Amino acid sequence: MNKSELHKINHPVRRIAFLCFGLMIMAFGVAFSIKGALGTSPISSVPYVTAKISGLSVGTTTIIMNFVFVLIQIAILRSQYDWLQLLQFPAAIVFGTMIDVAGYVLQAIAFSNYVQQWLLCIAGIFLIALGISLEVTANLVTTAGEGIVLAICRVVPVKFSNMKIIFDVTLVCISIVLSFVFLGHLDGVREGTVAAAIFVGLITKQTNRLMNRIESILGNTKSSPRSSKIA
Repeated sequence: MNKSELHKINHPVRRIAFLCFGLMIMAFGVAFSIKGALGTSPISSVPYVTAKISGLSVGTTTIIMNFVFVLIQIAILRSQYDWLQLLQFPAAIVFGTMIDVAGYVLQAIAFSNYVQQWLLCIAGIFLIALGISLEVTANLVTTAGEGIVLAICRVVPVKFSNMKIIFDVTLVCISIVLSFVFLGHLDGVREGTVAAAIFVGLITKQTNRLMNRIESILGNTKSSPRSSKIA
């Protein structure tokens, strides 16, 4: 077996490894945000609130929400849908499962003041950003949340960055409504949610540069076609 054949076999394995590691890091980021109790990231706000309402785990509601997102993508794009993106289904299962695992691992962590809550929240924001960069570096499959925004952008003349903001705001609004209607109080959306909305994207730009260096070291100098969209 020659070197080129080895590269062809190892390259997709490396991409899968980057994707799985990115999903794991993002899952721990979500778990840290939940632990900090200052509000989750916009994309996780709906799963968090629906978990509180239904009694299911956040990981389970995350899987359900992402499955719905994939079905919406198919409905929007129809014949234009890239069927490789059906890998979003197993990716969602891995991500949701890891959120529950991360929550279990972090359950012993406690906080006694507001500063400690912010430290947990900041750790969550950083880990989510790093996980996104790893997922982008894998360049294998988009997350379901990103996928639905990309799908909308293909049929509506709106920039990805603007549509992402609209999408995140919509999720937060849904979470607020569900929280008040079913729980009787606001839950899962606080100052940490605003911080995540602002800083995850900014930190991702920096971690993307780190991932680009790692790609160069691994011999994959071709930039990801999706990284510009994320940034």
